Amino acid sequence: MKIVYFTHSLASCWNHGNAHFVRGVLGELIARGHEVQAYEPAKAWSMENLLKDHGEEALGPYRAAYPELSSTTYGKRPPLGRMLDGADLVIVHEWNDHDLVAAIGERRKRGDRFALLFHDTHHRAVSEPKAMKAYDLSGYDGILAFGETLAEVYRGWGWGDRVHVWHEAADIRHFHPPEVEQERSGVVWVGNWGEGERTRELKEYLFSPTRQAALGLDIYGVRYHQTAKDIVRRHGGRYHGWLANAEAPRVFARHLATIHVPRRFYTKMLPGIPTIRPFEALACGIPLVSAPWEDSEGLFRVGEDFLMVSSGAEMTEALKSIRDDADLRASLVAKGLETIRARHTCGHRADELLSIYERLSAPAPLRSVA
Repeated sequence: MKIVYFTHSLASCWNHGNAHFVRGVLGELIARGHEVQAYEPAKAWSMENLLKDHGEEALGPYRAAYPELSSTTYGKRPPLGRMLDGADLVIVHEWNDHDLVAAIGERRKRGDRFALLFHDTHHRAVSEPKAMKAYDLSGYDGILAFGETLAEVYRGWGWGDRVHVWHEAADIRHFHPPEVEQERSGVVWVGNWGEGERTRELKEYLFSPTRQAALGLDIYGVRYHQTAKDIVRRHGGRYHGWLANAEAPRVFARHLATIHVPRRFYTKMLPGIPTIRPFEALACGIPLVSAPWEDSEGLFRVGEDFLMVSSGAEMTEALKSIRDDADLRASLVAKGLETIRARHTCGHRADELLSIYERLSAPAPLRSVA
């Protein structure tokens, strides 16, 4: 079938984590023989920042890793008739212009026969609810929400059983352990600084513990202002700037462990949503220690797939244990990989998406006239 995805950017992952998952799912669908078309706006914010900071060559890792993927850019007046022609399933990501979201929904209401889903992978439904409610979704068949607590928000807005939980997952064709192990050392953290919504948590669960455990710390990400860089340096860390997501497995392979520090929105207002980084880290076979979050959906086996701590002191002790105990490292790697491969690959999510589509396109049951 033909699947059309409207993304913010497929080519750029600069402060755009959704690109990781979409690349994996679309690549999986293509491998299964489906026709896939991705569209992204010209001069998308993520792409503009990537090119400004790193130039055209920064797209090289994406192009090398995903030669089967491509996207078509569009301007202020996209030719939706041509773009949607022949589509069976259309997915529109929430990081799109309000007018575009409404215009696609209007075509669905006027009789276009594709199934239409709105894909939400962010916390704005709780952090900026007015902005999200401003989207005209009246023509949409349903919502793809990347966690149960986000799905509950949409149910509260009247979507009922038209909300489908669709977690992010790892693209194991690219995110997997190294074929040949090399010497590992230190801790790596891949994440953006952002607007300071987890500065306190980073100090407690990342900077201080790695230093107290006498482990080197390498940091990759964007939006690190000078003060943030100074904080990293004062705690003995090394800041390396932006990392193309396609290069993350190579970086994970050099390190002894990685740490997950969720943003406050995902611990306080949308608990149970881990975001994509833990999926990718576990798929790469690196021991993971996480700051506290509630795995309310039972996505993982906490304590087996990865270690969860509740304080900076516990993080320090967990890192020391990983540093000194090869058996613990091996167990975390094996268990984490087992869970990812059994439940959380882009192949699993492709299966889920196709199942949702089948339910949407199935004929409605005949009503009794008795």
